[in-house]
Parts: sequence; structure tokens; C-alpha cells
Amino acid sequence: MTLARYEIFRSIVETGGFFKAANELGLTQSAVSHAISSLESEFGFTLLTRGRSGVRLTNNGEKMLLHIHQILNSYEQMMQEAAEIEGVKTGIVRIGTFPSVSINWLPKIIKEFKQHYPHIEVKLLEGDYDDINRWILNGTVDFGFLSLPAENVFDAVPLKRDRILCVMSNQHPLSNQKAITFEQLKEAQLIMPKTNIDKDVRDILKENNITPSIDYEMEEDQAIIAMVQNNLGISILPELILYRLPEDIRIRNLEKEYYRTIGMAVQSLEKAAPATRAFMETVQGWIERKYV
Repeated sequence: MTLARYEIFRSIVETGGFFKAANELGLTQSAVSHAISSLESEFGFTLLTRGRSGVRLTNNGEKMLLHIHQILNSYEQMMQEAAEIEGVKTGIVRIGTFPSVSINWLPKIIKEFKQHYPHIEVKLLEGDYDDINRWILNGTVDFGFLSLPAENVFDAVPLKRDRILCVMSNQHPLSNQKAITFEQLKEAQLIMPKTNIDKDVRDILKENNITPSIDYEMEEDQAIIAMVQNNLGISILPELILYRLPEDIRIRNLEKEYYRTIGMAVQSLEKAAPATRAFMETVQGWIERKYV
């Protein structure tokens, strides 16, 4: 069946390999390889290349993946609506998320969602803002969490204004101040995230004509916290990242209040599948109760 081959192709791209896709789909690796060979024969060109670093899409494979996402998403939406007519909610929700949302929000939201919709499967893809924007645009995910406004023209639902704060060791000379000025930031040694999750922070620095002296750039939020704890510099981070901090870390306001707006973005709320709408409604309800 062509849809089955499309699902195998998508799974290989999402998991990064034939073996992982086979395990996820409950197939043999031989069956997965045969499905891709059959698709490539049908299309007349190569979709995937294998190397030491794993499986990669060819340029033609990227073009076909966009259409395959659309076909599979339409099929899943049709089946969800058919199940809804019958009074049974089923389906899959694919969500693009970034670490602080994955850690602080999603475990409790998914738990609540599964209590109401036990037959809907939830899949998470974690990345940075650029990844999530791209995944929403090409249909890899049904919706994603982003810092709003989004780069592309999506339907967006604002959820929470997340304060941007300064963090430092209790040994740092600025730790006794109530607020940190931008003049002081010009002289400070900063520890910044490598990914574009820090775009909100860089926008603040740019607005205040600060060219930061960045001593360290780290991939992980908790690695930044560890560097700060050892008094190797200070960092500017969204409040949602600042959970379970060590006792010797201090949080200070900036001299002006800044926020990032965390929200959900989807290609079209009107055209979203029933399972997607149900999950987004669950998120909204949970956020409203938590932050009232």
C-alpha cells in the first residue's frame, strides 16, 4: 500500500535510520528497505543516502517529503474525523517543542490529555525556534510551541508572557543588586546559549546597543546554569528555564522589564485535525489554571 510506504519513509526521516524506523513501526529492517527501494523505483530517483553519520535526505527526497507529509496528514485528519463521527477520538498529534516547555509543561499536560483521550498518540519533536518553524511549515508537526510572533504566517495562540531575567552566582559582584543595568551588562562576561532559543535575549541586547562580551556559548540550559554557579560569568535567560536552581544562584531583574511570549503556532486552526485541536485546547485550559 502506498500510504504504508509513505509512513515508512516519514518514520526513517524522523528517527534518523532504517533500524529505528523498523522498530518504531514493528517491521523488519528488510521490509523497510524494500519499501524505500520500491518508492525510489516508482519515483525514478534516490530519496535517501546512507553514510557514517546516518541517513540523509537527497534534494529530491526533501521535495517529496513535503508532499508526503501533506498526504499523510490529510489521511490522518480524515480518519480522526471519521472516528469523531462514530464517537471515538483517535489519531496522532505531532508537536514541535523546545526544552523548557518540554520539561515544565508537557509532562503534566500530556498526562491530563491522556486521561480524556487515551486513544490519541502524542509524539514530540524537540528543537529550536528555527527547527519548529520549519517543521510546522513542511508538515512534520501538527503544531509547535514558539516565541511569538512566529517567523512565518501561522495561526498563533499566545499562552504566557515569560520574563527575561539575569542569573549569577552569589559570589558575583553584582549579586547584591536588585536590578542589573544595561551599562553593567556591557562590561559583564556573558554565558549564552548556542541555539536561537536565545534570540529574545539577543534582541534585548541589540535594542540597548550592547555588543555582549560572550565568554562561553553552551548547548544546554543546565550547562549554562552550572557555569554560572561556578562564577564563570552571568547569563540572561527566560524565567521558564530557571527551575530547581542551586541555592548559590541569584536571580536579578533587568533595569527594564522584558518578556518573551510563548505560544502555539499551527498552519491553520480551521483546518487542524480534531486530535490537534483537542490537544491545543487542553494546553490552553492547563495554562489558564496554572497561571491564573
